[in-house]
Amino acid sequence: MMLFTEVRGLPVLAPEPAGSGPIGTVSSLTVDAGSGSVSHVRFRDGRFGREKAVPWDAVDTVGPGAVRLRSAAVLETPPSHHDLLGRRVLVETGTEHGTVLDVAFDTRTARVLALFTTRGELPAGRLLGLGGYAVVVRAT
Repeated sequence: MMLFTEVRGLPVLAPEPAGSGPIGTVSSLTVDAGSGSVSHVRFRDGRFGREKAVPWDAVDTVGPGAVRLRSAAVLETPPSHHDLLGRRVLVETGTEHGTVLDVAFDTRTARVLALFTTRGELPAGRLLGLGGYAVVVRAT
């Protein structure tokens, strides 16, 4: 298990055999609310600072020191994205439930495990949707 804030800023390494160094730095993780899992790793490349993305299937390992890719399937045009961190949380009934501070996820399966908000922890199973305005969660 890792937190989104622990992954942000990690170097992204090319597939083995190792290249000449990192190909970028993790900027964020894209979550598919429907499946409740991380779908893409977004990073800024070292040359021009442009944001790129790789599908989760292209990730070999995520550890405290780096994100290593198993495939060089870099998407030059990243898919649409709404960052969970800092996003307002709304219960499906319309009441507010704070702001997302961090997200725990399983580094092997990409499954989101929990959302940590300014009002406490929410189990990932309550996640219903993610948009530009807010994260929507199921009422208890």
